[in-house]
Amino acid sequence: MPQVLEFSDVVVRRNAKDIVSGLNWSVSGDQRWVILGPNGAGKTTVLQLADTLLHPTSGVVSVLGERLGRTDVFELRPRIGFASSAMARRIPPEERVVDVVLTAAYSVVGRWREDYDSIDERRALRVLAEWRLDHLADREFGTLSDGEQKRVQIARAVMTDPELLLLDEPTASLDLGAREELLMLLGGYAQSETTPAMVMVTHHVEEIPVGFTHVLLLRDGAAVASGPLAETLTAENLTATFGMPITLTAADGRYAARAAG
Repeated sequence: MPQVLEFSDVVVRRNAKDIVSGLNWSVSGDQRWVILGPNGAGKTTVLQLADTLLHPTSGVVSVLGERLGRTDVFELRPRIGFASSAMARRIPPEERVVDVVLTAAYSVVGRWREDYDSIDERRALRVLAEWRLDHLADREFGTLSDGEQKRVQIARAVMTDPELLLLDEPTASLDLGAREELLMLLGGYAQSETTPAMVMVTHHVEEIPVGFTHVLLLRDGAAVASGPLAETLTAENLTATFGMPITLTAADGRYAARAAG
């Protein structure tokens, strides 16, 4: 399976401080990764490198076979799906939900004078149905609940059949019901054979969907451990990552963690 992401000795430095430090990491097309770590660990920075929004200070980042700094990122970005709270803030609150998803075809936010084919419109409605949003197609984005807005962002991210899907804390701020509904949908999506490579950032092991295969644990911009989820997500590695004794339990493909003692 070809590599969709390759980081080789990657450093991102800001104000003489390394935000990412000597990171080596690769993601193949059939893998679904979760990135875990405390605040300030560099998780979002790694995701921004993967989305070509940042370039490394040193080292090599290759995305979908193209090396950053030697490729036109504007041609590369339409091949990547990205959902984050920052994206949600750019969406006009009065935009219809169906148009929020549809405008992904032109990589724009806010419908203007673009011409869309009927196939694009059918695709947008089908994606909305897959994420249980078809009944909200004509609603204004700003009137939706947090959980509904999160699902609309993901629907937009998958609208163009990306080769890589990046999710930045998709369940943050959601109540228990909305979180579990989204995790169930993400789990089903992750287990489909037609799903692209996925990378999801989160703070909590409880938010890892069923079907995710690998984990990257970060602390102070460096990898504590990375590899298959079942082997790498351990109490010992979580303890090293978060700097305190952690216990870990697993049941039915889901995880839970708490302070030890």
